[in-house]
Formats: sequence, C-alpha cells, structure tokens
Amino acid sequence: MSVSMYQATIPVFARGLRVVSSLLEKAQAHVEQDGIVPDILLSAQLAPDMLNLTAQVQRVSDTAKLSVQRLSTIAAPKFEDNETSFEQLQQRIADTLAYVEGVSAGQMAGSAQREVVLNWIDGGKTFAGDDYLLGFALPNFYFHVSMVHAILRNNGVTIGKLDYLGSYD
Repeated sequence: MSVSMYQATIPVFARGLRVVSSLLEKAQAHVEQDGIVPDILLSAQLAPDMLNLTAQVQRVSDTAKLSVQRLSTIAAPKFEDNETSFEQLQQRIADTLAYVEGVSAGQMAGSAQREVVLNWIDGGKTFAGDDYLLGFALPNFYFHVSMVHAILRNNGVTIGKLDYLGSYD
C-alpha cells in the first residue's frame, strides 16, 4: 500500500496543529491556576539563542501552511506574527488548521513531483515535492512542535509524552 502526498501532509499537519492547541490550553490553565503572568510563559525559551514559545507556535503554523501552499499551490493565509496572548495563538492555530483542512486530495495531486524552491536558504535550494515534504517540511514541523512541548514542560506545565503524541480519535 502506498501513501499519497495528501495523506502525508493534510492529516499529519492537522494532527500536529491540534496537539499544539491542546498544549496551549494546558499552558493557559497552568498560568491561570498558578497566578503566573502569561508573558513569562509566552516569552520562555530553552536557550538564549532559541526562539521563545510564541515564536515556536508561529513556526508550527508557518511550516504547516507554507508547506501545504508550496505543495498544492493554494495560497496560504498571511499572519503578522504579532500574537501576544494564548487566545491569539489559539486563533492562529485555528486559522491555520482551517486552511490546511480546506485543501483537498485533488489539490495535492502531482505534488510529489512538483518543484519546490526555498529562496531564503543561502544560494537557494530546490527539491522535488516528496523530498521537500519528507526531508525538510515534516522534520521542521515536528521540531517546532517538540520545542513547544519542551518549553512548556521545562516551565512546569504538567504534560508528558502522550500530550505530545496527541489523541488517536
């Protein structure tokens, strides 16, 4: 049995976005329960040269929507990266999820062979769609999802591996 590009993108990104939304819910509950100033957690980072929680969530969103855009050629929504609250981050995740889930299997047809060019990498980088998805987009997406989990866990939010893996419903 082969896996289609649609199966390897849309449900995978949607599931990861839902995981991040759930992690943010737990983070917000932690902040409210313990009387923590939300900005302390939103600006938390694992190391001085790493992005903070807010930026990690933004990268989860960007990686999902831009990967789908590059593979489907369906324009993704643009966000300003100006979120300053859990509610705004949740809205960004919801908007990203709506876009991702709005792309059909037919719109992903031919994406394995579609040329994907990343101009922001020094000298540029060109991929075939399947190589881009499997070798760049998905690893990048899961890196940022795992950083959201790690930052929250490092800052006392009660979450574990099953929270990272998400629901199998």
